This record gives sequence, structure tokens and C-alpha cells, in this order.
Amino acid sequence: MEPRRHRVQTPDGRNLDVMDAGEPTGAVVYYHHGTPGSCVLAPEWAEDATSRGLRLIGHSRPGYGGSDRLEGRTVGQVASDVAAVLDHLGAGRFATWGVSGGGPHALACAALLPDRVVAAASISGVAPYGVEGLDWMEGMGELNVQEFQVAISGDRAAVLASADAMAEAFRGAGPEQLAREMATILTPVDAAVMDTSFGEFLVASTAEGLLRGGSGSADDDLAFLAPWGFDVGSITVPVQVWQGEQDLMVPAAHGTWLAAHIPGAEAHLEPQLGHLTITATRIGEVHSWLAGHL
Repeated sequence: MEPRRHRVQTPDGRNLDVMDAGEPTGAVVYYHHGTPGSCVLAPEWAEDATSRGLRLIGHSRPGYGGSDRLEGRTVGQVASDVAAVLDHLGAGRFATWGVSGGGPHALACAALLPDRVVAAASISGVAPYGVEGLDWMEGMGELNVQEFQVAISGDRAAVLASADAMAEAFRGAGPEQLAREMATILTPVDAAVMDTSFGEFLVASTAEGLLRGGSGSADDDLAFLAPWGFDVGSITVPVQVWQGEQDLMVPAAHGTWLAAHIPGAEAHLEPQLGHLTITATRIGEVHSWLAGHL
């Protein structure tokens, strides 16, 4: 079954690009893409959702792909956008997962929409910046360190210039070229994934996300480093935290910190997996767990 595409307008008049796959009448699982990325789905995820009778929905965050930018957005703001999408599509309760830069956004939904979210999963997800007990950039690869050192300044013009340069390098790249551009943030296990169908998906998702330059990535980075608009300690719904220990994009300490600070979180810390490999191989298990709460 081919994914369905929607254009959804938010209450403040912005347009969001939405992907809708799996069983049209199934229980809803909402996914949040990485940084950079878009609502483009890995075919394996849609197939897995379909096999479980789930409806898999996600949108390109503001500034990515066909979604209008939102000035000064916070991580927590995503909850109102998700509510608008689901209201438009006639969906109520849902489960959610997010990967990498999408992890905080899945947690935002869990914290801020507790009457609708039944369970959430953060996969290779970023932890809050400046929190006690976490050296946020320790263990990151060179490319990401450079990116966030610019973002720490809070100067959006400088952050956007850096993000636009990244977008120029990434846009139009095939798996091999993308792997070369990302070399300093790819462990051997993650580099190997670039030669698979998952690598092709990353190329497609990244290319669409960067259609209009690096605006979405710049706003993501600034949002990660600013107050999120909620406390992960306030989450009351069941949460899984998935983290590969061979991760140079979001170091393993982020997952360890999240698992320790989200009440009752179920931790899956994988010694043999990295940032990409955990997403390429574990979404079926995540869907199975989330489906058990729907």
C-alpha cells in the first residue's frame, strides 16, 4: 500500500507536509524524523506498520521540506503541530517514536499530550543541553561538534550559514558521497549501513528535508540547546529509550541520561549498534512494544 501525502494547515496558518502510511483505519503511531530529515518514510517501516495493522503518520518539522518555518520554535511546540495533524486526519489516541533529533519531539508529545499519548520511544535521541550529569558534546564526532559549537552562540544567522553549507554538501549526494561527507560521525557499524536500502532511504529523506536549504536544521539545533518547554521528568506515560553505544552523532551518554531521568523508562542500550544501525534494525521491536499500549 503506497503512503498517502497530506497538506495540513495549523491553527496559526502554517502548512505542514504529512506522510500517512500503513493501515488507514489502524491504531496510530506517530514518528518524528531526524536532523536533517523529512516526512519521507523508510519502506521497511511502512511495511512493518502495515503488517501489524498500524497507521504510521509523521510530518516534516517546520522549515524542512514542504513545511512552513516557525520562527523561534521550541522542542515542545511540536505537540500542537502533532495535535493539528491528528485532528485533521480524525485520529485521537496515539503512540509515538522519534529518532535522533526526533527523539526530543516524541518525548515532547509524551509530556505535553498525556491525554492522547499512550507510550513513546526515543531512539538515539538527544538529551537536554546544560543538564547536570551530562557533558553534552563529549564523544561526538567532529562534524557534529563543529555544528553545535556554532549553534551554542545563539546567532541564527551564523547557524543558518553553517546549516546552508551542510545542505549544499548533502543535497544531491548519493549514499557513497553522503557517507564521505559524514565520515567523522560514522562508526564502522554505521558506515556499513550506508550500502544498504537504509542508506537509500537516508538519501531520500535528507534530500527532501533540505529542499529549501538548512533552515529546518538550524532551527532544530537552536531548539535542542534552548529550554525545551517541558521537563522529561514530568512524563507519566511508558517510555522506551534506545541507544547504540557505537554512536558518534548522539553519544551513548545521552541515552543513559534520558533513561535515568524519565520516570520508569525502559532502557535498551545496545553495545554493538550505532546511531544508524539501531534505527535500521529495531523499529519492528519498537512498533511491537508501542502496539501493546494502543
